[in-house]
Amino acid sequence: MSKHHAESSYPDEPNFHIRVANYLIGHPNFFDHHPEVLAALQVPHLVAGATSLIEQQVRVLRKQLETERNRVSHVIALAREYDAMITRLHTVTLKLIALDTPEELCALAKEFLLREFNADAVTLKLFPLAIAIDQQTDSAAAVFQAFIMHQHAQCGVLDDVQGKLLFDEMSATLRSAALIPIHTDTQFGVLAIASSEIERFHADMATDLLDRLGEIFSNKLKTLPLNACNHL
Repeated sequence: MSKHHAESSYPDEPNFHIRVANYLIGHPNFFDHHPEVLAALQVPHLVAGATSLIEQQVRVLRKQLETERNRVSHVIALAREYDAMITRLHTVTLKLIALDTPEELCALAKEFLLREFNADAVTLKLFPLAIAIDQQTDSAAAVFQAFIMHQHAQCGVLDDVQGKLLFDEMSATLRSAALIPIHTDTQFGVLAIASSEIERFHADMATDLLDRLGEIFSNKLKTLPLNACNHL
């Protein structure tokens, strides 16, 4: 900032600088009560062309402080988002408990998942458990069998083969997805949430909420007919 610009930002009141100086002189404890002001001040070094070690240390510490503040703000924002998601997950769980038909489950699942995950597509693909146990030939089931064995949700770039099996022609517009394993007494499968944005579901995303979601849907599916919601 130029000296001219800095001075023009002060009020036009006469003797403003003198009034400020006199106020600070008359209130020597001002910076004790307002350390944030002191931290923001740029105190010039009186020796032309030289910078004291202390001054340089202060600059470094200011940068570190700003970085830390940004990090804390980001963590707080994530915590609030997580807390809000937990509340919404609890709400949808209560609604799921009250459902009696596959059609109601499909409608609620699609509406909730598309909205809460800002997704473009949702699908549920189920396979008979006998395929996994007897290792019968089923190309679609074989594609997801290894994933199901992990017991945890996975996020990342949507695989072309998996995308085609899950979303058919629509897979051409989808870039990333969250795949959630589903287990019932007689079936296993995948609950998939996909987006056209490649960074919407990335490999570093936490999956604990998705795992809970999978457990909730798995338990609800155990109470419904076998053909329930095979395509959302």
